[in-house]
Amino acid sequence: MCPRSPPQDFVWAYDDEPHASRRKEILAKYPEIKKLYGPDPMMKYTVAIVVVVQIVACFLLRSSPWWLVMAAAYLFGGTLNHAMELAVHEISHALAFGAAKPVANRVLAFIANLPIGLPMAVSFRKYHLDHHRYQGDEKIDVDLPTRTEGLLFFNTYTKLIWLFFQSLAYALRPFFVNPKPVTRLEILNTTVEIAFMAFIWYFTGARGCVYLICGSLLAMGIHPVAGHFISEHYMFSKVQETYSYYGPLNMLAFNVGFHMEHHDFPYIPGSRLPQVTAIAPEYYLEQNYHWSWPRVLYNFVTDPDVGCFSRTKRPTLLNKPGAEVKTH
Repeated sequence: MCPRSPPQDFVWAYDDEPHASRRKEILAKYPEIKKLYGPDPMMKYTVAIVVVVQIVACFLLRSSPWWLVMAAAYLFGGTLNHAMELAVHEISHALAFGAAKPVANRVLAFIANLPIGLPMAVSFRKYHLDHHRYQGDEKIDVDLPTRTEGLLFFNTYTKLIWLFFQSLAYALRPFFVNPKPVTRLEILNTTVEIAFMAFIWYFTGARGCVYLICGSLLAMGIHPVAGHFISEHYMFSKVQETYSYYGPLNMLAFNVGFHMEHHDFPYIPGSRLPQVTAIAPEYYLEQNYHWSWPRVLYNFVTDPDVGCFSRTKRPTLLNKPGAEVKTH
């Protein structure tokens, strides 16, 4: 498997990230898209329901055999926790209460973070907004794999291992690529998460904690919904660096599959992104896109021409004198 030589370097680009210019062009043609801007009033209710369901699941599993706990973590809990990770993603763009209510957004992000089991809401926002502003920047955009990852995980078997531990790569990569000081909000996020997990441990034992944490980790690895991590920016086509997915799993993922639409219009909530596609179909349906996240995972693992190097990188602005760089 993977008999041909895999890519040995990233696809380097020397222009600006494409979405700012696309946004201007699309809005000039379809100014009505601006009416879709603004928060999703239903998000707070969705988050509350999922958090309550996950707590109830912990209580129901507290005396269950371990095989059932792990099966539930993969099939059910992981899917819900993955949805909460994407709720945090939406909230990082102030799409729950709007930019005028940052405290309300922060509080809801902390609540969505609770069943995930590991503190990530504040750190995610700190780096994710840089991913939008400086997509592909070799030092600022930590969504990009490192060269070490590309050299170590290069064939079918090693790429499969990388997918299993993708959550670890996402967690550790910022410390090596673009470390930032720990903030008070991150400490608060960690404190709240530890208190919640202590509550789960006290009332449901180890099974409740394992159900939540393992569910989160499994849903970022070999899991159908985890296909979005690969589908979004890995270059299955050599001429396109952002891709959308239009399959049914969007219903479990705040429409994160509408990813080209999201990068074009990051202040439109996922619930309204399909309307962007409907208004401006030539900008999306005439591009390359995906219909199956599981198929994306399969193709990533088995296709020798696709791997960790299949991403667009740009020389960092941090090395350019006079370049204005505003990181979050």
